[in-house]
Amino acid sequence: MTREVWDYIFFKTTPFPKTDIPKENLQKLRREFEFWYPVDVRVSGKDLVPNHLSYYLYNHVAMWPNDSYLIRCVYIHQMSKSTGNFLTLSQAIAKFSADGMRLALADAGDTVEDANFVEAMADAGILRLFTWVEWVKEMIANQNNLRTGPADTFNDRVFISEMNSGIIKTEQHYERMMYKEALKSGFFEFQAAKDKYRELAIEGMHRDLVFQFIEKQTLLLAPICPHLCEHTWSLLGKSSSVMKACWPTAGPVDEILIRSSQYLMDTAHDLRLRLKAYIQPAKGKKGDSKPPAKPTHCTIYVAKTYPPWQHSALSLLGKHYKSNSGVLPDNKVIAMELGAMPELKKYMKRVMPFVAMIKDSLEKNGPRVLDLELEFDERAVLLENIVYLTNSLELDQIDVVFASEADDKVKEDCCPGKPFCVFRSEPGVLVSLVNPQPANGLFSTKIDIRQGDSKDSIIRRLSRVNRAIKDLSKVKLMRFEDPLLGPRRIPVLGKEEEGKLPISNSSIFHINLQENKVHMSDNGLKMDIGDTLIYLV
Repeated sequence: MTREVWDYIFFKTTPFPKTDIPKENLQKLRREFEFWYPVDVRVSGKDLVPNHLSYYLYNHVAMWPNDSYLIRCVYIHQMSKSTGNFLTLSQAIAKFSADGMRLALADAGDTVEDANFVEAMADAGILRLFTWVEWVKEMIANQNNLRTGPADTFNDRVFISEMNSGIIKTEQHYERMMYKEALKSGFFEFQAAKDKYRELAIEGMHRDLVFQFIEKQTLLLAPICPHLCEHTWSLLGKSSSVMKACWPTAGPVDEILIRSSQYLMDTAHDLRLRLKAYIQPAKGKKGDSKPPAKPTHCTIYVAKTYPPWQHSALSLLGKHYKSNSGVLPDNKVIAMELGAMPELKKYMKRVMPFVAMIKDSLEKNGPRVLDLELEFDERAVLLENIVYLTNSLELDQIDVVFASEADDKVKEDCCPGKPFCVFRSEPGVLVSLVNPQPANGLFSTKIDIRQGDSKDSIIRRLSRVNRAIKDLSKVKLMRFEDPLLGPRRIPVLGKEEEGKLPISNSSIFHINLQENKVHMSDNGLKMDIGDTLIYLV
């Protein structure tokens, strides 16, 4: 068995050597080797990477450079050769597409930890990518309907800061080869920032910011999903390849502004939970479970400072945090010091749970939880987004006042960052709203007019009843010149505004519950509107 004999067995192109061994025997050995040695698929685990898997990859490929013995594999769930729950790379690409696989593999895990490739996650990723491309097409088609002008509203500024923050985080993750984290900050969280902006921007999304977002999102996702991003890049009208584009440059990030936006989202979520609890039937005797009427108004109380007992506890914790280099003492030590304060004697049952809550929050959010005042104006944030809150809760009006103007119970339950709310229902007079425009799918409806209503509040209430109204700025509210005979006249096609007067933005509605009537005041003039209003879209 010389070297030439072994070469003949192992290599297909080697000529028959000089040997006494019959050719038939050597050909049989070659056939046996070619049948048993090559593999259709190589299944292994990460614990074998340092030893025979590396040998298999490097030494064997070096020996047979022109023969394809290796097929890379993708493992699904718990890897098992007996159950065969794996896909070859070709099968995976055919099933999930190249970019779908790249997205799923990037999301499967970082470092040397076990990758968690799940088919359901791959399917969800493909759906996300498809939804993203469709949204880009929709924005391009409807770009003339997007808002223009200065991009300086609260939600515009938040969106800009969140995009800049996402660029910075994603770049850091890519540099450390943390692809799962890069995908999280550069796609999932980036998309979440866009979705939040779309939800909160009642005045409409700004065109420039929308297309900045599309361009930056395409660049952040390009290393993972290059084919889809190349397509998106071309949809934007770019002449060169996305691979030749520069990495997006991040601008300044206003962390306080981002935290104030998160405060808004947390407050809206808390208000929805409180509203749900408010309209639940009261727990009591059987037969006495009638739920209360759905509220129409809400008063939100915000506090500039903590209640005195919380203020004292926070001051002590802040003092220890600074003196002990960012470490708080044990609860026993804190309890003894707080118990020695005479102003906290009657609050001791509430003080230590408050301290425990502050400690937990300190680990998650850092030392700013020990500040005695918020770093932003709560009331200003809520007032700037009052339309969103009102629509989100489906209320007619929300008032935001300081807790110092409320009773003692509200003052005790209200603290900075944790507003307190009170719901209430106010009576109204039922009025018909008629749309005389032909063939537009908008019909007559009835809504309550309440004391102090304005044109905008009535239009918002109308849009909640008639979901076909999408753009409130296009709704024109009118009243009859003759509130008695006007509703009785047959409308003339093409002359829908004849015999009617527009209601101005300064008009205020007043109700008389005893007579069940509504009148309107405008510039000192008082006028009866009857029982019918007109709206045009």
